[in-house]
Amino acid sequence: MPYIIDPRKNWQLAEEHLAKESEPRRRQILETLIAHSRAEAAADFPALMATVSPRAHYRSYASPDPAMNEAQSPRGKDAVAAYYTAIVESGCHRLEHAVERMAVGRDALTTEGELTMAYPGAVLGAMGVEVPDPETLYLYQQRLLIVWGFDEDGLVLCEDSYSGGGPGFEGIATRPVAHDQIYRVSQPDAP
Repeated sequence: MPYIIDPRKNWQLAEEHLAKESEPRRRQILETLIAHSRAEAAADFPALMATVSPRAHYRSYASPDPAMNEAQSPRGKDAVAAYYTAIVESGCHRLEHAVERMAVGRDALTTEGELTMAYPGAVLGAMGVEVPDPETLYLYQQRLLIVWGFDEDGLVLCEDSYSGGGPGFEGIATRPVAHDQIYRVSQPDAP
């Protein structure tokens, strides 16, 4: 069955790069990215936080509203933990970043591709977005570029995100998504 949201695409290209990479530092950051992405998709909080640097600082540049960007830019491992906890508790963790392009350096890598995400109707309602059913999931679509930074231990230092292109929230009420249209990752090391 083809899925509308398939989180395995979040790490697929990284695995392809890893299979060809021989340089140890690049292998290390690719392995961290894969572990991070799998744990996030499985909502495995301990495994996810094991990939995050104590000095982490995420930055969002997605909104034209600086206050919104600041609210989505946690600084420090505890703030990043709270950020991920809020995402999972709100039900906003069902997403696919179909990475089409990736550049791998020694301390950073970039991922770029289409983001699709299942937003719970209740969350959209709380944001002021009218939807027909608060119990239904709705499809968010946006182009996304992330600059990932890594510390000396190969842990995620930052996820600086930039988005644009795609409908985003525009018309989201007309794009319902059923649970069986979302691939569910049950454990971070699942193939």
